[in-house]
Amino acid sequence: MAFVRTIPGTDLEISALGLGTVKIGRDQSVKYPEHFTIPDDKEVKRLLSLAHSEGINLLDTAPAYGNSEERLGNLLEKREDWVIITKTGEEFEQGKSYFDFSEHHTRSSIERSLKRLKTDYLDIVLIHSDGNDHDILNNTDCIKVLKECQQQGMIRAIGMSTKTITGGILAASMLDIVMITYNLEQQDQAVLEFARDSNKGVLVKKGLMSGHAGSIQDSMNLIFANESISSMIVGTINHDHLRENVRLAKEVIGS
Repeated sequence: MAFVRTIPGTDLEISALGLGTVKIGRDQSVKYPEHFTIPDDKEVKRLLSLAHSEGINLLDTAPAYGNSEERLGNLLEKREDWVIITKTGEEFEQGKSYFDFSEHHTRSSIERSLKRLKTDYLDIVLIHSDGNDHDILNNTDCIKVLKECQQQGMIRAIGMSTKTITGGILAASMLDIVMITYNLEQQDQAVLEFARDSNKGVLVKKGLMSGHAGSIQDSMNLIFANESISSMIVGTINHDHLRENVRLAKEVIGS
């Protein structure tokens, strides 16, 4: 395996580790074990520069991550160096999340993300599930709008950040990419196998259990032993943690 790989069924080349950006935009209602301070622009630029120098090209953001999208739009120097994941469906206002999968909101969310990120295309847009994966996929206009935007060249690949096994399988059957939970305590194995057999991309969230994983080495061994996983998203603003995560990932992958 290589540290940079192509997402099955797409032409997107991404690093095996992606950088999650919750911590550059939001510090309310988060589940990390330690308190953190949102870094200033200078620190975020240093973090992005370090990630790039370590071979990371995948960034994960969302409208629900506070002002993460706006900050990335202002601070990324070379758009073409990055593959950006953003999301639709979840909003975070006044310390609380709410969800909207309607046609109007989905289209407005995409147009807003394009403006915030200062780009004319989004590499990957994932539906930010509220837990009702099946209902969102089958009974809302969210997918219809995403596919229209994809056909119009606004989005390169679409998928869903899922919360159920059956929802993950359904998402993998309907979309390009599925994001699943995969860690030492929970492995959405059935989704992974279905996505592999369907030639769909798989992204991993909560691989280090939002900072609660007992062993990062064991987590890396588990995740990167499976070649069906395209990338694991890890959120950090700590430079040493970022370097160590990349080192361990490359050690397991063998590159």
